[in-house]
Amino acid sequence: MQNNFYFIGNFTNIYSKPSKSSEVASQIIYGEKFKILSRNKEWLKIKTLFDNYVGYIKNRQYIRKIKPNYKVSNLKAKIFKKPKLGTKSWLSFGSKLSAIDETDSYIKIQKNKWIKKKDIKKINYKEKNFVKIFQKFLKVKYIWGGKSFNGIDCSALLQIFYLYNNIFYPRDTKDQIKYSKGKIKKIKYKKGDVIFWKGHVAICLNSKKLIHAYGPKKKVLIMPIIKTINRIRETAKLEVKKVSRIKY
Repeated sequence: MQNNFYFIGNFTNIYSKPSKSSEVASQIIYGEKFKILSRNKEWLKIKTLFDNYVGYIKNRQYIRKIKPNYKVSNLKAKIFKKPKLGTKSWLSFGSKLSAIDETDSYIKIQKNKWIKKKDIKKINYKEKNFVKIFQKFLKVKYIWGGKSFNGIDCSALLQIFYLYNNIFYPRDTKDQIKYSKGKIKKIKYKKGDVIFWKGHVAICLNSKKLIHAYGPKKKVLIMPIIKTINRIRETAKLEVKKVSRIKY
């Protein structure tokens, strides 16, 4: 039985159990492909095919087949009911889109859903400038399990670079640490270093500064590398577990 589908809501939470009162494990964004493992009237148990993440979403807003040929390249892209007639809805960075019609300035992705061309890139476009991607999320609020403009967590901030570039990378920090090659100790840091702690990750923008979705400050922010390492050691009693590198 064909059970691969594409999510076509703006974005939604993936829950650890079939209940809105359970933990939000992650999110799924527009155009993501997933497999249905089981279903009932209210919930779907799914596995996302990009990173094999298993959880529950509400039983709605998906279709069997689309052929994505664009992706959202800005932090968020406004949805228009028709060209020049905006709505209050947005798609998040990395959403994959299938154009079924277009004008000089817009593409149509569904009935009454148009997106500005300035907010998108071709699906196979590669963005090697990871700093450019991570800085799009500056000041976005920290939300456990989030991976959208509405809120994001530390591991999703790292993963979103790979998702955008169509490269596999795990969702959770514990799996990212296992997957990424690197050293346990490092004295000098440089641009592209990825610093892992138990349950946390940050990315070095240069030899002095890093960016991360930082729970205690409730947002994505840039901080000094050494000061952050010392702060996490003092407040959370955690030491650096591994230092890896951004790969593309």
